[in-house]
Amino acid sequence: MDNIVQVFIFAFGAIIGSFLNAVVWRLRTKQSFVHGRSKCVDCKHELVAADLVPIFSYLWLRGKCRYCRKAISPHYMIVELATGLLLLLAWMKLAAPDGALSGLAMAQLVLYWYLIAMFVLVFVYDLKYLMILPEVVGPAVIVAFLAQLALGNSWFSLVLGAVIAGGFFRAQFLVSKGRWIGGGDAWLGLFIGVALGWQKTLLALFLAYVSGAVVAIFMLVVGKKKLGQQLAFGTFLSAASVAALIFGDAILKWYMGLIF
Repeated sequence: MDNIVQVFIFAFGAIIGSFLNAVVWRLRTKQSFVHGRSKCVDCKHELVAADLVPIFSYLWLRGKCRYCRKAISPHYMIVELATGLLLLLAWMKLAAPDGALSGLAMAQLVLYWYLIAMFVLVFVYDLKYLMILPEVVGPAVIVAFLAQLALGNSWFSLVLGAVIAGGFFRAQFLVSKGRWIGGGDAWLGLFIGVALGWQKTLLALFLAYVSGAVVAIFMLVVGKKKLGQQLAFGTFLSAASVAALIFGDAILKWYMGLIF
């Protein structure tokens, strides 16, 4: 039974990933989310259901459009795979050993899935376009905060987390006059705070800066980046936040064990 549930959750996550790919494209091109069917970005041919099956369609079509045979970026399939796996990991974190979920755990799982979806959306959009959209992240801050309160989580921890991350990035934006980071990073900081609470927010910031520094140094060494070139830091913040969301309790417990 567990295997069937896991396959279902992964498939559902892949569908969410496919939807997020569409959201990224429609946000960028300012297309309506209500009207209009998905089209090939090259030949503009409308896609049918068989073209849009997550993961499978990409593999079946060998990474090419059915109509114009232009290559399709593998990032679409990667996002679908990653989202499926992340939603499955969230379920594994919250489910009992027999796979059962209490009413509270089910509600928390829905929130986890929402948070993961938003972080994936930010990750992909910032990676592709070097932008974090306040009009996307701003409403997510409100939704996440209200959902956390409804689940009985500490408002103080959420607010403190938002102040720490949001204030930190806002200060950098003001001091640098927008040269170091963009205005969207402060909104992302607020979202991270209300998504994780203050302890996991600090963990996410630490993971993001360490991983960002390692990648930046590597890209400088291999000549992929030059000093002063912009790095999509929202991708590191988003990835680190998902890691803190799913694995944060275990990481913090391990760290506290080292100290005490």
